[in-house]
Amino acid sequence: MAETRRRARGGGGAARRAERSAVSFDTVKYIERNIPNFEVLNEEALAIIETNADTVLEEIGVNFINNPAALKRWKDAGADIDGERVRIPRGLARKLCATAPSEFTQHARNPERNVVMGGRNLVLAPVYGPPFVRDAEGGRRYATMDDFNKFVKLGYMSKWLHHSGGTVCEPTDIAVNKRHLDMLHAHMTLSDKPFMGSVTEPSRAQDSVDMCGILFGKDFVQQNTVMTSLININSPMTFDDVMMGALEVYAQNNQAAIISPFIVGGAMAPVSVAGTLTQVLAETLAGIAYSQLIRPGAPVILGAFVTSIDMNSGAPTFGTPEAAHITYGVGQLARRLNLPYRSAGSFCGSKLPDAQAAYETANSLNMGLLAGVNFMLHSCGWLEGGLVSSFEKFVMDADQLGALHHLAKGISVDENAQALDAIREVGPGGHYLGCAHTQANFKAAFWKSDLLDYKPFETWADEGAMDTEALAARRVQKMLADYRQPEMDIAIREALDTYVAEKKAAEPDSFM
Repeated sequence: MAETRRRARGGGGAARRAERSAVSFDTVKYIERNIPNFEVLNEEALAIIETNADTVLEEIGVNFINNPAALKRWKDAGADIDGERVRIPRGLARKLCATAPSEFTQHARNPERNVVMGGRNLVLAPVYGPPFVRDAEGGRRYATMDDFNKFVKLGYMSKWLHHSGGTVCEPTDIAVNKRHLDMLHAHMTLSDKPFMGSVTEPSRAQDSVDMCGILFGKDFVQQNTVMTSLININSPMTFDDVMMGALEVYAQNNQAAIISPFIVGGAMAPVSVAGTLTQVLAETLAGIAYSQLIRPGAPVILGAFVTSIDMNSGAPTFGTPEAAHITYGVGQLARRLNLPYRSAGSFCGSKLPDAQAAYETANSLNMGLLAGVNFMLHSCGWLEGGLVSSFEKFVMDADQLGALHHLAKGISVDENAQALDAIREVGPGGHYLGCAHTQANFKAAFWKSDLLDYKPFETWADEGAMDTEALAARRVQKMLADYRQPEMDIAIREALDTYVAEKKAAEPDSFM
């Protein structure tokens, strides 16, 4: 009988392990916070920073370079123009920002994957922009289109990721003037999650809109938001014609833009937190206001990418207290403007997915959740200060995003959660492992990593004594082997293929 019981327990455990390891394409819904935002600034501090930001815009101004049309728009709106310097009267930028929506839906080609930006929501998207990739087998190398496709597949397969992102790595084997077409094609065909458009040149932004017209229908695109794209400000306080040109295309076509300073504190902004917050607010007010000059009501996200700096080497640092203070503070300022907020990510300066990467990433992810971030770009895969997209760290980070989902749920106090029946059943000196409440709730009671090892030492040693990077490498291979491409209408796929082929054939390759 004892042997029978042991086999029964083992069989049940094997069945549960098989269930957990089965191929799954499920993606959970974006996070809806049921916990309070963490706020570091009191009312007096917020008022000082807002007043100082208006002073910066009115007295110092911002530059809109190589963009006469932008200067004319600002002059017509009441700004003072001096060459390429735009000085914005106190209160004007804030008034213009008021037409931007506080919340909007980004549609995916699979409506079940739609996401809502703003409110108490948090949408998670992968790393963006690195020219290099790293994996356990090949080490650090320039990224290729094959690498890009693999990251899109991993993002599609990742349960806790809600968004496919944009330039998950920079495929350097494709011409600069054509790679945006291949990247968009990959997001549209290899995944059915929402994605980002190209911003490296205004015509490439227009290609993004045109390809979405094929995927969703032109009328649908004009009436709905189907892309979110990253428009960086050249801090301090400079708006270049390339980024603004892309913003103009997206705003004109009702597509969302993240308007975000790119700041390394001490180099592109003051070393003080309050000074940096002032500059971030001034820059985002000017950028968002400009989007509303293009098209009132155009969807935008107020962004903040801010790191500190190592004053000895000049290298950016991540996961620091100062970055957290700024992230929390900008969250408060964004909420006072009633705008969606983008910040935080799996930031680290480490060269490998090691302890440094884990510490800095954990700090950065948690501050994003608590700061009230609505769209978290770079939520998985970031390595080496953003120079590298790491396959192993991608799945390590994506696994940890599940902890954010569970933390965001808050604490339930319904009748089941109160567990008085369990306390009565067990009483003093007992244990809860076999009680009815535990049996009814154990499957969903605790978040459990799908990657990390919790086995006894002997079992771990017998199975190869693998560290987390080795476990992640194995998981990458399994996810790619299990990948199944989402279905797509054949006519739409052929139209996308034709568009990309014709656009690429229309001009010679350029790697500049």
